[in-house]
Amino acid sequence: MEKPIIATLALTVFGIGYWVAPKELLDEEVKHTGFLQVDTTKILAATVESLRAKNSLVVWSYKGTVKVRAHRERYWLLNGTQELIVHAVVDYRLDLSDLSSTYNEETKLVTVRLPKLVLSDVAFQPEEATIINGGSLSYSDDTVQELSKLSYRAARKGMVKQAQQAAMVAVAKTRAIENIERLFEYPLRAAGRPDVRVVAKFG
Repeated sequence: MEKPIIATLALTVFGIGYWVAPKELLDEEVKHTGFLQVDTTKILAATVESLRAKNSLVVWSYKGTVKVRAHRERYWLLNGTQELIVHAVVDYRLDLSDLSSTYNEETKLVTVRLPKLVLSDVAFQPEEATIINGGSLSYSDDTVQELSKLSYRAARKGMVKQAQQAAMVAVAKTRAIENIERLFEYPLRAAGRPDVRVVAKFG
């Protein structure tokens, strides 16, 4: 599975790529329209296409802890319980294939429309988990395995619920906006357009 790019790495690589690009490459990507003037729309088009080719961008990662309890009962007499405390990580991603931008020459403003954030699957850290089994059925390996599946299923739901809290989503959106704005600003500055502002927004 292709690993998602990390925002900080993407910023560095993308920025350096424009700074060290040979003059011939810039002449192909940026049309000179006059003394110290460049075609900003071409820069933006190249930036959008480059980001779309990356497919996905991890803008923020949330690490949390979930505590759940699973229970199984048989024949009204036998029962088994399992308490699970486990750390997990959830990534917030942008689908860059849906990225779009517009440019207003009069106001020197680039507006980037961001798609909705997408949560990655929950990445548990079982090596750091605490598992407490109890009850008469806890001596059965099959029952313990069954309880473990139930516990992790509940833990996954719990982590997703944490990650969907308004405060967490707000942080992820802020990080997404900051990352995308920087990714657009680098090539503009490299092409001599520091006067152009970039505003990224959702919706």
